Amino acid sequence: MEFVLRAFLNGADGVFIGACRLNECNYITHGNYHALNMVLLCRRILERAGLNPERLRIEFMSSGDGILFARVISDFVDSVKEMGPLGEGEGVSRDELRSRLEEAIRLVPYIKMAKREKLEKRLESRDEWEGHFTKEETDELFEKAASYYIEPDECRACMVCLSRCPVGAIAGGKKRIHVIDQEKCIRCGTCLEVCRFDAVRRISGGPVPPPLPEEERAVRGKGGKE
Repeated sequence: MEFVLRAFLNGADGVFIGACRLNECNYITHGNYHALNMVLLCRRILERAGLNPERLRIEFMSSGDGILFARVISDFVDSVKEMGPLGEGEGVSRDELRSRLEEAIRLVPYIKMAKREKLEKRLESRDEWEGHFTKEETDELFEKAASYYIEPDECRACMVCLSRCPVGAIAGGKKRIHVIDQEKCIRCGTCLEVCRFDAVRRISGGPVPPPLPEEERAVRGKGGKE
């Protein structure tokens, strides 16, 4: 999903994904079902960003479908040309589009975790595609994505959350109260899960308190601030 969104962030007017026919994959993982679910959700994300979801397309065919492949690609290219340059055709400014796509990219790990079950489902018929992910469901993903904050008075500077954060969004050190960089945070909740002192707070639907100033981050003993 991140690769697709980055393609659009880098200015691609359209993204086409070709996959083996469903239920004909040579591998037991049947990754084409996963790809289909990813595309269905990603199209909703594009829609939320103000883009035409038809800019992203997936088709299933075999290596022997050369004529079909040529026809599908020709049709897709014509369709994208008709839509116009990315963002311009939809009336979305370049800066606004970049901001929306960057937000989506930051949330990809959280989205994949929150929708893991649906992203792994096998959709056996096209009738299931349209409603698999709804606009309301996608909006909720973004609007209710939790933020995480480390309560300074509770932090023991044990460095467990710092070492376990998958994206290096936590700053701190020995005897230094830790803080979360909200721009880097991917909302995965790892810090909340590993904190042994109940110092991490989960915040939904409200602003995150400002980080503690650098000069006030020293701790003493088991946590009393100097």
